[in-house]
Amino acid sequence: MIGCTILVFVGVEHFNPSNKMSTVILSTAYLPNITYLSQVLNHDVVVIEKYEHFVKQTYRNRCEILTSNGKLSLSIPLVKQADKELISDKKISYAEDWQKQHWRAVTSAYKNSPYFEFFEDEFKPFYENKHELLLDFNTQLLQTILHILRVKKQIEFTTQFDISPINRLDLRMLSDLNNSDNISAKSYYQVFADRQGFTPNLSCLDALFNVGLETKYL
Repeated sequence: MIGCTILVFVGVEHFNPSNKMSTVILSTAYLPNITYLSQVLNHDVVVIEKYEHFVKQTYRNRCEILTSNGKLSLSIPLVKQADKELISDKKISYAEDWQKQHWRAVTSAYKNSPYFEFFEDEFKPFYENKHELLLDFNTQLLQTILHILRVKKQIEFTTQFDISPINRLDLRMLSDLNNSDNISAKSYYQVFADRQGFTPNLSCLDALFNVGLETKYL
């Protein structure tokens, strides 16, 4: 069984198996999509995997937003230090100004959405201040999303890697590009739906800016 340490603790009792609190284990994700966020919202305890090896071309360091030209993938560049690196050791690269590029893309896509002006100040600091580690950056973004949604969750980190964790739902595969389809996705208002139709399972940023607090019911 994976041991865990508390990273964030707000408004709930300390984790104890006897409490029968529902627990999900997830890999980290950059501005996670609706499928990933729904699992966070549907469980009492969220355990973020800290000891897996980093996998390229996954949602661990990328997200998808909707622009006037269609779906756009935003990827955080990372520093390569070794062939196999733990996700907890992966450092963000600032050799290129990706923060400016990402925020410009987000602003262009959502400046006319109903809730952009309400939430932009919550996200803008992530594209102005530099975070060293991808895991810290993603986790703080997730905390911000939960704060916006007025949802309290117990967030923990694993203390070792377990291929078959016990007493928790293992959904670490949701951060892989091919394992995160939201087949039963609920449609919601999107700025560019009139020209492109509804695009499901984008970054939760899309829902937040378009439907606000209703995001937690998708």
